[in-house]
Amino acid sequence: VFGAKDIMTGYVNTIFYTVVGTIINLLVTLPAGYALTKKAIPGRNLVMTMFMITMYFSGGLIPTFLVVNKLGLYNTRTILLVMGAFSVYNCIICRSFFAALPQELEEAAEIDGCNPIRSFVQIVLPLSKALIGVMVLYFGVGHWNSYFNAMIYLVDEDKKPLQLVLRRILLRAQELATMEEGGEYAAMMADREALIRYAVIVVSAAPLLIIYPFLQKYFDKGVLIGSVKG
Repeated sequence: VFGAKDIMTGYVNTIFYTVVGTIINLLVTLPAGYALTKKAIPGRNLVMTMFMITMYFSGGLIPTFLVVNKLGLYNTRTILLVMGAFSVYNCIICRSFFAALPQELEEAAEIDGCNPIRSFVQIVLPLSKALIGVMVLYFGVGHWNSYFNAMIYLVDEDKKPLQLVLRRILLRAQELATMEEGGEYAAMMADREALIRYAVIVVSAAPLLIIYPFLQKYFDKGVLIGSVKG
């Protein structure tokens, strides 16, 4: 598996998309959730309503493809990082968490001369390790398992993630398994492709299995974030 060039290229691409994409997700979603907790912001409820609408309605695949192509993002790595950078569902979780934090801390920081950005970075974020851990896990797993956007918007093989490589191996194994002609050679190749497929699945899941124990304590604390507490 590690000797196959296409698999290792996809592996490196997936790590890049997961790390950079998760960072972008956090930079977009966390400040948005924090800002939506501020009652002084005009039009806060309207913005939240607009966000909620996008959870149930979308423009569809073809209009989205035309917009991506018009912006010059087709067949670029940027499209996998930008598309889906903001998650309304995760923003709601962040908003619920930030709204539950004591407002007195921010008020004290404001008296000491902190502006809202500094209060968010130096006071709110250090108190939100559980939330950040959960968000990193959600976004990271989403990027790692994503393949549909890459299948639609990427053409160059050197830009495709590991999941597309795994999908190609899976389809090739199915084709060989259904071949009526070829005899023992086709059966042998089908078994070989199946072994490669299983090996790639193990290798592709290894990073998440390694990272999860380090995030588990934050996940345990943050799994009930946003729930109603009596």
